Amino acid sequence: MMKIGVVGTGAISDVFLTNMIHSYKNTEVVACCARHPEHAAAKAKKYGIRAATTEELLADPDIEVVVVLTGPDAHYDIIRRALLAGKHVYTEKTMTVTLSESAELIRLADERNLYLGSAPDTFLSPAFQAAKEAIAEGKIGEVTSFQINATRNMDVLTSLSPYLCQPGGGVCQDYGVYFLTVLVNMLGPIDRVMAVLQNPSVRRVNCLPGSPRFGEEYDYPNDSQADAIIGTESGVMGTFSINGESLIKDIGYFNIYGREGLIRLPNANEFTGHAVLVPQVKDYFSPVEEIVLPNKYSLPENARGIGISEMVDAIESGRDHRANKELAYHVLDVILAMERSSESGQFVHVESTCRMPELLSAELVAKLVSDEMCNIATTPI
Repeated sequence: MMKIGVVGTGAISDVFLTNMIHSYKNTEVVACCARHPEHAAAKAKKYGIRAATTEELLADPDIEVVVVLTGPDAHYDIIRRALLAGKHVYTEKTMTVTLSESAELIRLADERNLYLGSAPDTFLSPAFQAAKEAIAEGKIGEVTSFQINATRNMDVLTSLSPYLCQPGGGVCQDYGVYFLTVLVNMLGPIDRVMAVLQNPSVRRVNCLPGSPRFGEEYDYPNDSQADAIIGTESGVMGTFSINGESLIKDIGYFNIYGREGLIRLPNANEFTGHAVLVPQVKDYFSPVEEIVLPNKYSLPENARGIGISEMVDAIESGRDHRANKELAYHVLDVILAMERSSESGQFVHVESTCRMPELLSAELVAKLVSDEMCNIATTPI
């Protein structure tokens, strides 16, 4: 087991701490820190770990991996300090808020032979892995296009999580990043984008009756809606639409179309569900058949942190990990290219590229995840 220190003890930390302490076999959380020491002390007491300052955590020679769960605008400074302290790092999405910051961190990690990983890791869910394998096996033939359409409500979410009003809190970086990461995992890196990003309500009002800030006005300067045309390096074109001015519950639709059928995917922000294969019909009048692709393993609705466990296994094995820095950099590059396209009204070339992550096998999941979390299935696709 590899000893882990956690930086950031906000709402998202509970699921990470619970999973790393109880569900992943190779992660041992020993300490946490936060901007407010009293928050770290409360979280440490809850999970039976040690509260520390950031300086103490980074100086601890027993801590090998630092997990960063702060808002994205704080990622660069903390990751840089952790790498300089000789720690491997895994961070919540996005890796940073600018490409120059991410590029510097990648160089630093490479120079020091340290692993740097970044969420989201939902692309490792069984449904997306089953779909990835089905596409590779040609079950829908040549891929011809894709369609991503997702909704959420930024009034509610910014009222609940004020950090979304900071840099990196826009709907693309906070929500679209899940779908774009799954897309790259499925179809490979993205070559060009043309997008329109907007925010119809820069000034908003806290709408949560139980909040101490209920009824107060605040600024939300980030994007809340995005519509884009995306072209992959392999030549596949598709559409990407994220609407943060809609339903309170997140709903996401994701279809991948091929000459021999299509695959319908679940919400990219979740770990559960199944991919559905709709094969080509024999003629126009034949009934449409839907085939649920069996998952080779199962995960609960919120298995966040599996990317950390897989990275720890990669460190111990001396191999590349899947939720890696190159993938995170490329997806951030795509999002920032969308912003530039929206400003210019033109297609923008995405300069970076990355390798498609390897399939995640049921055997590796069984190695990483406790029996209580994961029930390994044996039915092949």
